[in-house]
Amino acid sequence: MAKLGDWIDPKPHGIYVKPADAWIDPSVPSPRALVTHGHADHARGGHAAVWATPETLAIMDTRYGPQAGHPVDYGQILDMGGVEVSFVPAGHVLGSAQIVLKYRGETIVVSGDYKRRPDPTCARFVPVKCDIFVTEATFGLPVFRHPDTHDEMDKLLAALRANPDRCVLVGAYALGKAQRVIRELRDMGFDDPIYIHGALQRLCDLYVELGVDLGELRLATGVPKAELQGRLVISPPSALNDRWSRRLPDPITAMASGWMRVRQRARQKLVELPLILSDHADWDELTDTLLEIAPKEVWVTHGREEALIHWCMTRQIKARALALVGYEDEDD
Repeated sequence: MAKLGDWIDPKPHGIYVKPADAWIDPSVPSPRALVTHGHADHARGGHAAVWATPETLAIMDTRYGPQAGHPVDYGQILDMGGVEVSFVPAGHVLGSAQIVLKYRGETIVVSGDYKRRPDPTCARFVPVKCDIFVTEATFGLPVFRHPDTHDEMDKLLAALRANPDRCVLVGAYALGKAQRVIRELRDMGFDDPIYIHGALQRLCDLYVELGVDLGELRLATGVPKAELQGRLVISPPSALNDRWSRRLPDPITAMASGWMRVRQRARQKLVELPLILSDHADWDELTDTLLEIAPKEVWVTHGREEALIHWCMTRQIKARALALVGYEDEDD
């Protein structure tokens, strides 16, 4: 009797779908790649052919140059070597997808990175019943329970209003997090110009091109200090404490990340205003998703897999760690 899921083969550098002769999120250049989303630890350049959502392909084009891309819309069904392949929303960043594989009467969902709460910049996660659910576990510990998004944005706006002579400098990952912070604030009625680091411009422009309205954005580089007083500035996390940030008017240093739940991380990064805002599922979202989907097996790609595997075992769900390499926690 065939073993459940024996037609996919997890390797350290990606998941190989044998009958389709294709790799999911391979970390090395591959002949045929199925890509869940545009973050660099999942979407690498150099593949001979790439299947992904149109938005993910546009992100890859922006980052790596033109791709040999095959756009796949959400819900579109492909036949690859007898495997029925479809992409459904993952709720992680713009264009992010879970890859649903159906073969020999079995359904396997490779979720990539995902979150369950609403995000105004991308389609919301769609749960798919399956036999095997391949999940991340970036925040796979019970201590990680992300607070309400609007409460964190209120903290940011309160700091801005209380310090008219300073600026608030928010470190946010260049793809997904920066645009989400901007769009969350716009939805809360914040219409002031937002200043951005030059490293964010290409992806912000792409989000606008793909239909995400970010309001008025201005480059912060070269702007007189006086103009930036009482203003919001967004940069990559790497720029929070470098020479670039010293040109700003006494910045209140903030960082938007799920890791800001860990006070030691905030202190290490010299963050004055930690904003707990994650594009990954927290502990409750991970476990609630497994209860909702009810898979026979759970395979964990990366993160804090031990606690999630233990949780599965206590509920008679077979679980294993895949030990894939190259996936990072990012600055979430």
